[in-house]
Amino acid sequence: MTSDDSTHQLPPVEDLLDVLDLRPVGVARSNSVITAPDGAPEMDLSERSLQLFSGRSQETPHGRAFGGQVLAQSVIAAGRTVASAGFATRPIHSLHAYFIRPGDSTHPIEFGVENLRDGNSFSVRRVYAMQYGQTLLSATLSFQEPAEGLDHQAAMPSVPDPDRVRTTAEELEGIDHPAVEHWKRRALDVRTVEGAIYLVPGRQHAAHQNVWMKTVATLPDDPLLHAAILAYASDYSLLESVLRRHGLVWADRRLRPASLDHAMWFHRPGRIDEWVLYEQESPSASGGRGLGLGKIFALDGKLICSVAQEGMVRVKE
Repeated sequence: MTSDDSTHQLPPVEDLLDVLDLRPVGVARSNSVITAPDGAPEMDLSERSLQLFSGRSQETPHGRAFGGQVLAQSVIAAGRTVASAGFATRPIHSLHAYFIRPGDSTHPIEFGVENLRDGNSFSVRRVYAMQYGQTLLSATLSFQEPAEGLDHQAAMPSVPDPDRVRTTAEELEGIDHPAVEHWKRRALDVRTVEGAIYLVPGRQHAAHQNVWMKTVATLPDDPLLHAAILAYASDYSLLESVLRRHGLVWADRRLRPASLDHAMWFHRPGRIDEWVLYEQESPSASGGRGLGLGKIFALDGKLICSVAQEGMVRVKE
């Protein structure tokens, strides 16, 4: 699957759905062999196989594939193998990913999914996102059979409702910058309660913020798809708490940001085509890295997800 003019003209949500509609491309198999350092006989491990998928990227102004997109595609790829193994009722409950190198947004990405385990309650998958023969991302994802148990959650913060917060288009009105049209043409309506920091620093240098999000059109009733787009959206702004704390903006040419790793826990079902509040904070930045922590709440206060991400946040003169 490659980028073409027809996909470029799709409305933003349709374009995102097309990006997440991965194409199965077969199975790769290999035998792992271990030779002991003392020269003992080789040990043949069981055959390992990867279910392969391919998907296109959304082109970006800087040419690098958006990390949240690769996360979302990994969720779809892993989830499809769980369903094909006969466990379609198991929703994702966690993902842990490392971003290893940037991807080319003009070239398809291949996804290899390894089945690590299908147990009585849990299914675990490892996903490799690959391009040009190199690994872009490695992730482990776990899916769980629905179960009853202890139940408590953090409280949703009290913030203005989304209709009282400026839209991205309003934040960027009248601004001439190469990335403005890209920021405006996103599949999600993103509204930062404390004010966006695309081009202008926040008035208060606080290491926390709150962001309202939802897709600009209704999505199909597919829990895996909603989880994937939650993962996609979770990567949009989590490091902004680091930038806000130090009076930086995304358009600062000195800034060299990049996601390093990403963890996400899906606590309860939720829809991303309805408003969710993304509470974000950064407890630490050091060594050219910044840590972002987040909680995603439904409009009724239900805690849907918790998120953690460390990113490279370098400022070069």
